[in-house]
Amino acid sequence: MPFTIATWNINSVRLREGLVAKLLTDEAPDILCLQECKAPVDKMPLQAFAALGYTHCVARGQKGYNGVAILSKLPIEDAGDRDFATLGHARHVAARLENGVTIHNFYVPAGGDIPDREQNPKFGQKLDFLTDMQHWFAAERPHKAILVGDLNIAPREDDVWSHKQLLKIVSHTPIEVEQLGRTQEAGRFVDITRQDIPQGLLYSWWSYRAADWDAADKGRRLDHVWATPDIAGAAHSSRVLRDARGWEQPSDHAPVFATFDL
Repeated sequence: MPFTIATWNINSVRLREGLVAKLLTDEAPDILCLQECKAPVDKMPLQAFAALGYTHCVARGQKGYNGVAILSKLPIEDAGDRDFATLGHARHVAARLENGVTIHNFYVPAGGDIPDREQNPKFGQKLDFLTDMQHWFAAERPHKAILVGDLNIAPREDDVWSHKQLLKIVSHTPIEVEQLGRTQEAGRFVDITRQDIPQGLLYSWWSYRAADWDAADKGRRLDHVWATPDIAGAAHSSRVLRDARGWEQPSDHAPVFATFDL
């Protein structure tokens, strides 16, 4: 049975409950993975989403920061979470579908503004988080797994508006790109979005700082859908819902979709 999965950094699920409802109503993915929910689980508007048909949910939250949730029309069971780099942050949660596919929802640390762990501890936390992911996936050797989320790294030259100008900007520095590549290799993950859309500029995030984000179009592809090789061939129809960045009081991220025939 095919299912469509979407991933979206919502930047406060309480503030943007209406936008989530709009996406669930208009686009109707079978599964929606949210990041940066910025609320404890008991404060997330999960009942409102259940009323729209998303009656299954696993989530991890904390007050004011981070937070990840998996909303689903399909039955799912809680498959746990991991505190990567022992930061004490709600940045990972996993769910398992009845067909045995495990979905990992990640919110990798943004890493601050200075790409130097000595000057900026947040950058060190980001690198440590990725290293811990590498070690875990290397040990786990996941199969029938989908990894989605805001990974806060745009790895390819055509994942940013200017490769040359962003080489020293956090999210596109060589060390981050290398670390993300190692993480992908550790789990043998396939980048589904780029499997489907192999060429051309592609973004999922546009800064709030731009007076006209659409006209400036200085974006980055920070949000990803990956899958293990045993199910990567079943994926298709990847897309970024760019229009969502232009909704009223939007997140600075747009949802990313993929469909799996499993």
